[in-house]
Amino acid sequence: MSVAGLKKQFYKASQMVSEKVGGAEGTKLDEDFKDLERKADVTSKAVVEVISKTSEYLQPNPASRAKLSMLNTMSKIRGQVKSPGYPQAEGLLGECMVKYGRDLGDETNFGGALVDAGETMKRLAEVKDSLDIDVKQNFIDPLQGLYDKDIREIQHHLKKLEGRRLDYDYKKKRQGKIPDEEVKQALEKFHESKEVAEISMYNLLETDIEQVSQLSSLVESQLQYHRQAVQILDELSEKLKERINEAQTRPRREYIPKPKPVFDFPEPDQSNGGFTPSVAPPPSRNSDPYLQFGQVSTRKPRPPSEQPCCKALYDFEPENEGELGFREGDIITLTNQIDENWYEGMLRGQSGFFPLNYVEVVVPLTH
Repeated sequence: MSVAGLKKQFYKASQMVSEKVGGAEGTKLDEDFKDLERKADVTSKAVVEVISKTSEYLQPNPASRAKLSMLNTMSKIRGQVKSPGYPQAEGLLGECMVKYGRDLGDETNFGGALVDAGETMKRLAEVKDSLDIDVKQNFIDPLQGLYDKDIREIQHHLKKLEGRRLDYDYKKKRQGKIPDEEVKQALEKFHESKEVAEISMYNLLETDIEQVSQLSSLVESQLQYHRQAVQILDELSEKLKERINEAQTRPRREYIPKPKPVFDFPEPDQSNGGFTPSVAPPPSRNSDPYLQFGQVSTRKPRPPSEQPCCKALYDFEPENEGELGFREGDIITLTNQIDENWYEGMLRGQSGFFPLNYVEVVVPLTH
């Protein structure tokens, strides 16, 4: 930084201290400018909060959102084009219904109805996925673009204006010690920054019809989703009514008990009261090597100290591609920490990632 730049930073810092601590008054901005600044600030906060709440509306489970974000990050690191989607509640319910409906059998009333309802729920999940895509493309992405470009530009202009205002006020109060030409230049730069910031805020607020159009797109996407959902549920309702009517018209089957079997009991064995002595089963091939001769060994397997590793506290069943499954007590070699919730490691030649709260670190990773 040049000497002039250092002096300017000193002037601004001195003026800020005198205003914050000493109670000195700086140059006041007009009420119209303050009103523009207030509305632009509210618009900025509204955009940020609406984007966040819309994402929560589309994907309400915070744990699933965090996991999906981690999986998407891993997909990018590994160069995978297709990343997993958000697990819609309708889809999870549908899979559960179909599973148990098929276990019961399509020929049963309840089993067949569960399969029909489950397939319908999975169709609803697909429609919900379409809603997610539409809202992201037509509502969230445009708002994010507005914030990243126009609102950040306004914030930059306002920050620059505040710096030039402090510089001007410092020089104005020391007029006589600082050349008049330098004070005049500081005033001109202050007015220049004020005009640029004012124009950018004015343009943002005057073109707010674009945000109304984006809200309209959100509502249209929701309407389309609900229309399709109603149509799909109407079809399911008709199927279930048909099943009810068919079951009511079908004659009831009477339960016919089966004849009880007759057992011929042989003469009791004279030896040992008719009971054969029980024989202890042979030891399992997979028995614990630390249980020997009826005593519990106090020795525990120790992981190699030269490698970062952790011990599994619970069983972990992988649900998504790339996750590493393990059993309680397994020693897992640590290779990387993905984020504050997930590790990446190796076990029995398999590599994958797993949650931190399922393990206890034995030898920590070194950075």
